Amino acid sequence: MTGEELIRIRVLDDQDVFAMRRLGREVAETAGMTAQDQIRVATALSELGREIAIEGLDDVSVVFLLDQDELVVSLAFTADAGFRPTTGVTLAGRLMDSIEADPAGGRVSMRKRLPPGQVRLSAAEIRARLGRLTPATALDELRQQNRELAETLEEVRQLNTELEETNQGVLALYNQLSAELEETNRGVVALYAELDEKSRQLREASDARKRFWATVSHELRTPLNSIIGLVRLLVGPGGDPLGAEQLHQVRLIGSSAETLLALVSELLDMAKAESGRLDPQPAAVDLVELAERLRMTLQPTGGAGGVALSVRVTGGPSEILADEVMLTRVLRNLLANGLKFTEEGEVRLDVTYDETTREAVFTVTDTGIGIPAEHLDRVFEEFYQVPGPIQVRARGTGLGLPYARRLTEAMGGTLRLSSAPGRGTTVVVRLPHGHDAVPVVGRVLVADDDAEFRQDVRRMLTGFAARIDEASDGLAALEAMAAAPPDLALVDLLMPRMDGAALMLRMADDERLRDVPVVMVTAATSQHHPPNVRAVLPKHGLRRDVLLETVRHALEHEDDRG
Repeated sequence: MTGEELIRIRVLDDQDVFAMRRLGREVAETAGMTAQDQIRVATALSELGREIAIEGLDDVSVVFLLDQDELVVSLAFTADAGFRPTTGVTLAGRLMDSIEADPAGGRVSMRKRLPPGQVRLSAAEIRARLGRLTPATALDELRQQNRELAETLEEVRQLNTELEETNQGVLALYNQLSAELEETNRGVVALYAELDEKSRQLREASDARKRFWATVSHELRTPLNSIIGLVRLLVGPGGDPLGAEQLHQVRLIGSSAETLLALVSELLDMAKAESGRLDPQPAAVDLVELAERLRMTLQPTGGAGGVALSVRVTGGPSEILADEVMLTRVLRNLLANGLKFTEEGEVRLDVTYDETTREAVFTVTDTGIGIPAEHLDRVFEEFYQVPGPIQVRARGTGLGLPYARRLTEAMGGTLRLSSAPGRGTTVVVRLPHGHDAVPVVGRVLVADDDAEFRQDVRRMLTGFAARIDEASDGLAALEAMAAAPPDLALVDLLMPRMDGAALMLRMADDERLRDVPVVMVTAATSQHHPPNVRAVLPKHGLRRDVLLETVRHALEHEDDRG
C-alpha cells in the first residue's frame, strides 16, 4: 500500500467500530475535506464495521494513509476468515470514490479525493493533531451520528425549500413564456394577414397598371398611325409641293409620331410580358442575315460623329430557333443604346456559340460613357435614366433595357450588363439554341400559393427544365413529391395548410425526399430558414438569370454531395 501512514486502529469488538467511525471523520476533517465528505467517509467505515460484525471478524487492522491528493483507508484481516463482501461493501463504494475488496488476500481498500486548490497539512502535522484526540465512548459517537443526521435532515429540508422555490420560478417562467408565445403567435397570424393584404394590394395595383398601359397603348396607336400616314401623304409623291421649312417641320412631326408609336408599342409589350401573355413564336433565324440587317439599319445613325458599328458572327451553327421579331427588337435596343451614348469609338455586336451550355451568345459592347456602379441595377427599372450631361444630347424613354430583358426572358434567355464610367458598356444576351437544347434539370416542382408567380417561374424555367409541376400549398407539394420525388423544388415560405418550413421538416423525415435540393423563393424578410435549404431568393424583382444561376449552384452542390 503506497502513501504516508497517518494513523491506525485495531477493531476487536463493537466498541472499536464506533471508534473507527469517529477516527475516520476526524482524519477526513484534518485532511481538509468538506463536512459532507467527512460524513461520507465516516458512514463508509460504519458500513464496513457492520460487515465486520456480521462476519464475526475478531481482529481487523484499519490504516489511514495520505497518498498525494487522496485519502486511503485500508482494512486488513485474516485471509482465511471467510469474509464475503455484501451490501455493506457496495454502499461504502457509493460513498467513496473507489473501493477494492480482496477477500482472498484479506484486504479492503477505499479511496477518497481531497478537495483541490487549498493548502493542506502535511502527513506529520495530521499525525500530531490526531495524536491529541481523546477517546470517545459509544454514546458520544451515537450523539455525533444523531447530530450529523439532524444536520443532514436540515440540509435536505433546505434543499426541498430551494427546490420548491425553483419549481415556482420555473412555473412562473413557463407561464411567462407561454404568454409570450401566445402573443407571438397572435403577432404571426396578424403578420400573415397583413402580408396577404399587402400582396392583394400589390396584385391589384399591378393589374391596374397593366390595364392602364394596355388601354392607353391601344387608344394611342390609332391616332399615331393616322398622323404618320398623313405625314407620308404630305411629303410623298403626288402631294402639294412644300417649302423647305415646311418639309422640315412636317418630317419632324412624323419623326416624333414614329418615336411615340415605338414607345407605345414598348409599353404594350411590357404590359404583355408582365401579365405572362407575351408568347414567343419560335422559327429558324439566320444569324448572319440578322446581324447584317441590323448593321445596315443602324449604320447611318452610328456613322456620324466618328462612331463605327461593326457586327461579327463566329463559330457554331448559323441558325437558331427563336422569335425573330423579339430577338431583333432586343438587339436593336441594345445597339441603339450603345450608339446613343457613344460619342467616339466603336459599337460592336459579336455572335458566338457556347458549346458547354448550348446557347447562342450575343455580346454588344461600346466605348461610350459607361454607367456608374450605383446605377447598374436601376437601369432595368422602367422609365429610369442615368443622370448626366449626356442626357441633354441623347434623351431616351428609360424603357429600352427593361424591355430588352423582358423579351429575352420571354424567349427563355438571360441578359446581363456590366459597365464602368469612361470604359463603356457590355451587354451579354444568352438564348437557348432551340434545335438541340438539352434541359439542365429534369423535373422541377414549384410550390407557391400565388398562381401568377408560379406562371412567371414556369416561363423562366422553360427550356431549362424538362418538366415543371406546380403545387398551390405545402400539403399538395408533399403529395406530389410522395408520388414522384422531383429533381429540384422551389418552395415558398408562406403558404396555407402547410407552410414551407413545415414542408421542409416533413421532407427531412422522408428518406426519399430528404436529398431533394430545395431553393426557397419567398416574400418573407426573416433571416431564419430551415437548415437544409440550398438557397433563398426574394420574390420581388426575381429575374430569370438570377433564378437559373441559383438553381445551377443548388444542383452542383447536390452533385458534390453525391
